[in-house]
Amino acid sequence: MRIFRWAICLGAAVFATPTYAARCGGDFNTFVSAMSQEAAAAGVSQAVISQAFAGVTQDPAVLAFDRRQRGTFNKSFEQYVSTRVGPGRINIGRQMLQRHGSLLSRIEQKFGVPPEIVVAIWGLESDFGKGDVGKMPVIRTLATMAHDCRRTELFQGELLAALKIVQRGDLPLRDLIGAYAGEIGQTQFLPSSYIKYGVDFDGNGHVDLRHSVPDVLASTANLLHVSGFKNGAPYGEGTANFEAMREWNRATIYRKTIGYFADRLVGR
Repeated sequence: MRIFRWAICLGAAVFATPTYAARCGGDFNTFVSAMSQEAAAAGVSQAVISQAFAGVTQDPAVLAFDRRQRGTFNKSFEQYVSTRVGPGRINIGRQMLQRHGSLLSRIEQKFGVPPEIVVAIWGLESDFGKGDVGKMPVIRTLATMAHDCRRTELFQGELLAALKIVQRGDLPLRDLIGAYAGEIGQTQFLPSSYIKYGVDFDGNGHVDLRHSVPDVLASTANLLHVSGFKNGAPYGEGTANFEAMREWNRATIYRKTIGYFADRLVGR
């Protein structure tokens, strides 16, 4: 599903409003110094800035991956869903619905998103927390992408958001590990979404989207809730709920897959 994350990134770039002072391109260390000043101006402590940027270098693999993922996705829905939603994943998803039934019920009551939608996203993004959530140092990834001039404002914003995650104490720098666009955690939040939608649902004072299942599932539901998802209403293509899921992923084929998976989880 990594390819679909670019739908979010590209869409977000269209609506990006902040203007950052750091100039893309040129000497990477000069760029990092400028980003350090941006971070300080945004309220990030010098200790966090120094720790995060210590020895940071560009990652050519990130840029190579980015360029490979920019093409048009050419599978049909039937082809795609057959690779993402099989009997094994459906069975495990149903087990997750039972195992976390009480938690999901509380989340549904608070955010108005049905359990099967939340669990479907969880399963697609990381095999319910057991699959690949990325192994890339997020600061290095985002600094690399921000230095690249194609979407520098978008990724400068994501880099500052990642620093704020550390500043808030949600994740230590050693746990700020993610995918090739800097997505973090069991449902793959971009750092700006982590800041905007993250929920401390286990009540420990931190939003931990890597390790805390309550935080992961509640934050996923909160993103949809804030985006206008209405419980009890249909979520198929052409509905208001289908449009609300655009904030999760702008790709129609992916949102259709969420709905298909959710239906199978509850026997529809």
